[in-house]
Amino acid sequence: MQVPVVGLILLVIVIVLIAQTIKIVPQQHAWVVERLGRYHATLTPGLSIVLPFVDRVAYKHVLKEIPLDVPSQVCITRDNTQLQVDGVLYFQVTDPMKASYGSSNFVFAITQLSQTMLRSVIGKLELDKTFEERDFINHSIVSALDQAASNWGVKVLRYEIKDLTPPKEILHAMQAQITAEREKRALIAASEGRKQEQINLASGAREAAIQKSEGERQAAINQAQGQAAAILAVAEANAQAIQKIGASIQEHGGMDAVNLKVAEQYVNAFSNLAKQGNTLIVPGDMGDLSSMIASALTIVNRAGIGEQKVKGA
Repeated sequence: MQVPVVGLILLVIVIVLIAQTIKIVPQQHAWVVERLGRYHATLTPGLSIVLPFVDRVAYKHVLKEIPLDVPSQVCITRDNTQLQVDGVLYFQVTDPMKASYGSSNFVFAITQLSQTMLRSVIGKLELDKTFEERDFINHSIVSALDQAASNWGVKVLRYEIKDLTPPKEILHAMQAQITAEREKRALIAASEGRKQEQINLASGAREAAIQKSEGERQAAINQAQGQAAAILAVAEANAQAIQKIGASIQEHGGMDAVNLKVAEQYVNAFSNLAKQGNTLIVPGDMGDLSSMIASALTIVNRAGIGEQKVKGA
């Protein structure tokens, strides 16, 4: 009965030795091994062998990016306004040995430092700027934390403000300011619209006046051109008529026709003058009239004799 018990004890001892000797480190993890109380090595992911009862795994670190919720706190702005601010911090262990021995609790140290830096950065800004300068706040905190956390084997990747909550009185005042600003923009937009409308109307009236004047000018030009063309046509017609009369005068019997025409107009003129009113107008030299009539009769007689000759022929 004693042999199986001894064998069982030996089996247990072997299992314990194997467990103490063989270490399997998961991916994205790092284990810090101490030998006789001093730092010895950092075990990387995979299978590792250590000395049992001499080496021990003192610290285990996760090498993944770790989000850390920063507790909410009250910060005072440059214009003495209280703000309730909370955020989230993202960090990663880059040096397991420094993370083990650089600080007794690097997570607590990062949290406290981030809160301190947040109060310092917001204290330099006015209330309105805190809502506009979130990127500046985040960058300032990350820069300060990353410089301090390098001694702890930690890399601060980014910091994000989750919420900025001012007091209720400030919220009401901000809401009233926003409402007034919107009303102001609405009034400005309405006035700009009316101004643009007046400008458009004036521009339209100006364009209409210009178009009207251009139309009147073109009409006057067309009318003048028409009148000039009419005068030119009349002049050309008169010129052609005069040319034809001159040509006719140069022909045989042309001068006699002219004398006959002048005698007829002379007689008609005196007859028309005699018909106007009760006064009888008589030429001063009756011989002129008789001579004109005689000339006309002579021309008529010649025309008659010419016609008879033509018929006899």
